[in-house]
Amino acid sequence: MASGFGNIPKIPELRKRLLLTLLLLAIYRIGVFVTVPGVDRNVMKQIMSGASGTFLGLFNMFSGGALKQLSIFALGIMPYISASIIIQLLTVVVPHLEQLNKEGEAGRRKINQYTRYGTVLLCIIQGYFMATWFESQNRMYPGLVLGAGLGFRLMTVLTLTSGTIFIMWLGEQITERGIGNGISLIIFAGIVANMPDAIIKLYRQFHRGDMGILNLAIIVFIVVAAIAVITFFERAYRKIPVQYAKRVVGRRMYGGASSHLPLKVNMAGVIPPIFASSLLMFPAQIASFTDSDTIRRFIQPLSNPADWRYNLVYVTLIIFFAFFYTAVTFNPKDVADNMKKQGGFIPGIRPGQRTAEYIDRVLTRITWGGSIYVSLVCVLPNLMQARFNVPFYFGGTSLLIVVGVALDTVQQIEGHLITRHYEGLGGGGGKGGPRIRGRRPA
Repeated sequence: MASGFGNIPKIPELRKRLLLTLLLLAIYRIGVFVTVPGVDRNVMKQIMSGASGTFLGLFNMFSGGALKQLSIFALGIMPYISASIIIQLLTVVVPHLEQLNKEGEAGRRKINQYTRYGTVLLCIIQGYFMATWFESQNRMYPGLVLGAGLGFRLMTVLTLTSGTIFIMWLGEQITERGIGNGISLIIFAGIVANMPDAIIKLYRQFHRGDMGILNLAIIVFIVVAAIAVITFFERAYRKIPVQYAKRVVGRRMYGGASSHLPLKVNMAGVIPPIFASSLLMFPAQIASFTDSDTIRRFIQPLSNPADWRYNLVYVTLIIFFAFFYTAVTFNPKDVADNMKKQGGFIPGIRPGQRTAEYIDRVLTRITWGGSIYVSLVCVLPNLMQARFNVPFYFGGTSLLIVVGVALDTVQQIEGHLITRHYEGLGGGGGKGGPRIRGRRPA
């Protein structure tokens, strides 16, 4: 492992990508501590002190602690994720967007532009509700807002919208010029940055006697077991055997090799819980920022992670987005056509439409298993909160995001190392060859 990481500086492109990624993440973390004009962050810390396990605690976690700091990044990246969900759903039903999606890179750039416009619109709406909520909290916590009024609301909307757009730009730069998925890494950085504080809170509970040694041991066991389960499932594949037909060109024979088509059990990765949390946050945010008792009574159960109705909707959304995102990113028909063009076939399955149907059937089955696994892991924080009163950052949702994003980023780094003929991060180079092996020659 040490020698694998030692090979990273030897590749100039990889070194530049890693340094750029770290620099942009550092800029994001610095911006978390830049306060919105006209508010007092110390008063906000009092409000957030008892918000662990609630909607505000979940919102603060996904914003990387920016809400607690009343930062210009308080909205986080969630408006961009919500806009992406809306645009992707509209792509299925709107012919113009569906046509753009089929036009390749040019069409995707146009769809990304629409997503940015939608992000600005959602930021304006959420920013206004957040500004009015700040003013409403000023009655119970005097001094939170220094000068309430229309000017404060406009300034807050402008500041929060600009902050989210800047985060969106940082994420896109990381994706294009850095390592890993930029949006996921920004959420990852926010969660990891707040984990030391969660460990300190857990230690204080144990030191005060609020938590026994047995409960602490159970929590540690659950966290370690959750990390092990996440690692196992994120690296799990269903391998479909593929045989390539032999062909004679001149006096040489080509093909005849055996390979496999790897299908990840959790092909959607950490996207389903992020999308599901984003959708649950939006109505809950509006309900918490309004004075209407009717809206609050209707949406209140969906903003309480300890409520069974919240968990039911959360699991349903995770399963839906697991299938939806897998369908968007993986097309069995295209895979079957490419396989047929290369002379490949699945033993016992006719090439073409039958192969596409077989791959789709296998993919559906493993996606069911993957979505149920993600759902069970993400419900874990609610059970831990209710039973042990532990910090929210040790919940399944945050652990899934942290471990999933870390594995994806390490896999991309390892891919660069293997491509440049270095051994992978897990070792295994030298005489035995790299740890990740390609298809065996015929």
